[in-house]
Amino acid sequence: MNLIRCLHITDLKEAIHQIETVGVDPTGIELMRGKTLHFNLKMEGIDPRTSNILKQEMLSLGGDMALDGRGLDCSVQSLDGILMGSQKQFEKLIQKLDSYPNLQKIGQALKETVQNIFKSHFTLRCRRQTFRLGERTLLMGVLNITPDSFSDGGLFFDKDKAIAHGLKMVEEGVDIIDIGGESTRPGSKPLGLEEELGRVLPVIEALSREAEVPISIDTYKSEVARRAIDAGAEIINDISGLHFDPELAHVAAKEHTPIILMHIRGTPETMQKDVYYNSLFSEIIEYLKAGIRQAESAGVDPEQIIVDPGIGFGKTLEHNLLIIKHLSEFRILGKPILLGTSRKSFIGKILNTHPEERLEGTLSSIAIGVLNGAHIIRAHDVLQAKRAIAVASAIRMAEG
Repeated sequence: MNLIRCLHITDLKEAIHQIETVGVDPTGIELMRGKTLHFNLKMEGIDPRTSNILKQEMLSLGGDMALDGRGLDCSVQSLDGILMGSQKQFEKLIQKLDSYPNLQKIGQALKETVQNIFKSHFTLRCRRQTFRLGERTLLMGVLNITPDSFSDGGLFFDKDKAIAHGLKMVEEGVDIIDIGGESTRPGSKPLGLEEELGRVLPVIEALSREAEVPISIDTYKSEVARRAIDAGAEIINDISGLHFDPELAHVAAKEHTPIILMHIRGTPETMQKDVYYNSLFSEIIEYLKAGIRQAESAGVDPEQIIVDPGIGFGKTLEHNLLIIKHLSEFRILGKPILLGTSRKSFIGKILNTHPEERLEGTLSSIAIGVLNGAHIIRAHDVLQAKRAIAVASAIRMAEG
């Protein structure tokens, strides 16, 4: 009796492994590797003429492009479409587009997109430590020195308690400590510069002396970031993705500091009011692309930029679930992905629980995030998150 299996292949390494298991020689593997992975690339805002050229060229290669009937109506200004094909077919399409003077930019964009999809390993260089992202998922521990954060507000507002908690996280295996002095919960108002500095600098100074793990400063203010780096911080975590204080990019460039760019809709005070997107993923990706361009234009090393889709920051329950489910879509940015779901309200809405009762929900979202390509997980409960990441990573890396 013949046995048929449907293989779930999501990356090139797995594709090559599966081809090897049936005894294909290296020459055959090289010829076949580009045929194993199939991509569906959605293109938005293309003109009818371009869409028809893309469809015909992809059809000639054995692929296709999904378009509505308006693709033949040249009075329509723009259309959306889905290009469908294997890696090999996309490579040939890109070559063909070189012969169309007006489509070379689209060809280059497709080439960069395909290249970024295959990028899974990155090198994150901090002052005292270098991380190989992609080999394992890093854990960033949350340390809020605030009286009003949504989950742990007031618990570590005292300097000594904050330092003790930071050291405890180190003992539990945290890779990075993310220190913030301003609450960015929904509805929160901006904090004054001096107040924020007074909260974070003493703790950063103490922990940078007593702990070997890198410290991240969670701020969107360039002056706070500059002073925090002087005090010992090694990473900048900006919830605004450089949209609140563009000078922050110059701080990161001057100090050779990795920077995390997060998506937010509006400000913490307004972000959960009338939440609406015409296209959720497209708008988040465009927002993050703008931040990436700004960072790189300021001189930030492209390899030192991390992206965060911003769970809970101007998102509905359904938006948050879709982002986690389709986290791998953000690979097209070609940057490491950070995911922060810890204790957030979408978990509370699903489980009908308060922040301190959301551990199980947090851990399940972390595991799914790791499986879907998160390079860094940001969490409050370090020991439990570390264990969840270890199990999820073992499943993700399994071969057979």
